[in-house]
Amino acid sequence: MVSKEMPELFSKFFAKAISFIICISIFLGVLNSPSYAAKTSMTGDYAKDTISVVKTLQTAVDTPKDSPDKEDVRIESLALITDYISRYRNRGMVNKTQSFTTMQTALNAMAGHYKNFASRPLPDKLKERLTKEFSLAEKMVLRES
Repeated sequence: MVSKEMPELFSKFFAKAISFIICISIFLGVLNSPSYAAKTSMTGDYAKDTISVVKTLQTAVDTPKDSPDKEDVRIESLALITDYISRYRNRGMVNKTQSFTTMQTALNAMAGHYKNFASRPLPDKLKERLTKEFSLAEKMVLRES
């Protein structure tokens, strides 16, 4: 009778032991893996970052339609926009200012065009609007600081 129950008992124990070993391996693997912080071009100084982003993106807006590096400009601009918005959107002292609201409006328009019409250059109307909003945001942030 003991000999009949022994294989069944052994198989249950073996299954539980394997499950336990797998769980421990996964847990230790997660703890052992390195974590990487996202690199950011933002300094944390809202005024300096805003002026820097305005100047960089104004250069992107001024890029000619037939420029050979327009795809690189688009990709870099999208990364910069994402970085800026991610950094300052959830900061209560910043996201209530007029300069941030103006910047966010301009950045949303620019990113929306770049994402939806990747192969098309910025239309002239959008270029004019972005230039005005960037200029206004720059003036506002200098006045606010």
